[in-house]
Amino acid sequence: MDTKPLTIDGYLYTVPTPGDAPCTARFQLVVSPTDDVVDDVVWSCSTGNPRIAHALLTEIQPGDLLHVSGVLTQRDNPAEPARLTVDDLEVLATAPARALQEMVLGRYGDYVVVFDADTNTVPVFTARGQWVGTAENPDAIGTLIEIHERVNGGDG
Repeated sequence: MDTKPLTIDGYLYTVPTPGDAPCTARFQLVVSPTDDVVDDVVWSCSTGNPRIAHALLTEIQPGDLLHVSGVLTQRDNPAEPARLTVDDLEVLATAPARALQEMVLGRYGDYVVVFDADTNTVPVFTARGQWVGTAENPDAIGTLIEIHERVNGGDG
């Protein structure tokens, strides 16, 4: 496995998702080394920094221009994609408001959900910003909230 430090600027490509462990997140960046779209590269990124994960999951939106630094890891198998583990993130520019036209926030009591026309999955947060999870589809939102309340006692 080969690793090297890397700093790049890129646009957030998709809505970030929670990682496999608490306080982690996964996301993709589109990096344009030239002004030609054919040269665009999509980087798979993750972070274990709770501050960065929280910002990605609650504040940063697709289309935002980010400056990230971290460690690039290339597995020994060249067929596996390289991954960038991000240690530092700065928002250089926010996406224009039109990027949100296809997204709608919904309220379920003490919970907030984000409907995105480009995906069937639905991110769910408490009204105070605590991550609850991702419902596989809109019909599964109620079940996800019910499980969260049984396990955590709701947002109170």
